[in-house]
Amino acid sequence: MKTVTVQASRTYEVHIERGLLSKCGGLIAQVRPRCTAAVVVDDAVDKLYGARVCASLENAGFSPKKMVVPHGEQSKTLNTLGAILNFLAENGLTKSDLVVALGGGVVGDIAGFAAAIYLREIPFVQLPTTLTAAIDSSVGGKTAVDLPAGKNLAGAFCQPSLVVCDTAALDSLPDRYFADGCAEGLKYGMIADPALFEAFRAGVHRRDMDDIVAQCVQIKADFVRQDERDQGARQLLNFGHTVGHAVERCSGYTTPHGYGVAIGMTVMCRAAYALGLSRVNCTPALLEALDACHLPSSCPYSASQLAQAALQDKKRRGDEIALIVPEEIGRCRREIVPVNQLERLIAAGLGEDH
Repeated sequence: MKTVTVQASRTYEVHIERGLLSKCGGLIAQVRPRCTAAVVVDDAVDKLYGARVCASLENAGFSPKKMVVPHGEQSKTLNTLGAILNFLAENGLTKSDLVVALGGGVVGDIAGFAAAIYLREIPFVQLPTTLTAAIDSSVGGKTAVDLPAGKNLAGAFCQPSLVVCDTAALDSLPDRYFADGCAEGLKYGMIADPALFEAFRAGVHRRDMDDIVAQCVQIKADFVRQDERDQGARQLLNFGHTVGHAVERCSGYTTPHGYGVAIGMTVMCRAAYALGLSRVNCTPALLEALDACHLPSSCPYSASQLAQAALQDKKRRGDEIALIVPEEIGRCRREIVPVNQLERLIAAGLGEDH
């Protein structure tokens, strides 16, 4: 079993190995006393792993209470958050009890946010079942829901007590959801690790992901240790996300998150080179890697549409927005851009005359 330690306001471990969902109860018992465990899971993941996780919790001495929510980004709302909070209250959970988020990034975000604000925070554990959640959203303590105005606009920082990543869960992912997670892996390579980028560029295999997941988690843990509250260095993890979130919003959240990030990274690489923000043209290598991971690079929306959607981005500060610009494969930097220049920059990334 591979273990990565995340040092933040709460220090915790990320365990990575095939078959861990069947052992999750025992692993959780090592860090939390036996108690009531509210398991929040979406309807798709519940059919695959809900009974297994609840049985493991029960065998370890926990009392599991399961709440099933609809799958997909459309569930990441204040209404779902309210339903989870009511579920916790109706089942009498106290500060000595536990929330268990079983599933992908949507469930992790909404269950984590509920744990952050119920009784002004109760402990929670992440059991990621998608590649995106395993390497990215389950680690670092960001929790949130979407608002009609934009993605992740209401949320809180709340570090989990433990993350248990069963890489065998990746076997059951539809191809597009595995590809979705590869976008976040490529992002880690672009900002911090050329060798990791090359691994994804060569094509990764879902049945042999323990080392890749551990590498990605370690990179994120290093950024979280430096900048838990996302005020400086951690913002590099947002490479491709400003435009990516805009793509998601323009599509009515029918475009998967990783697909949006793939398009966003392409736009930023092209724009950086076209506008002289980068001396190295990273676009050809990125396009090869995206193709190897079965990810898109072309964007169906205009610079005007994307810029308008991006104005709600969390990284905006007044009349400025922080963008992450590639300098070369493995190194990026923050670039503060006036919001009135955002459309021009996106147009350059799309190859539009503007």
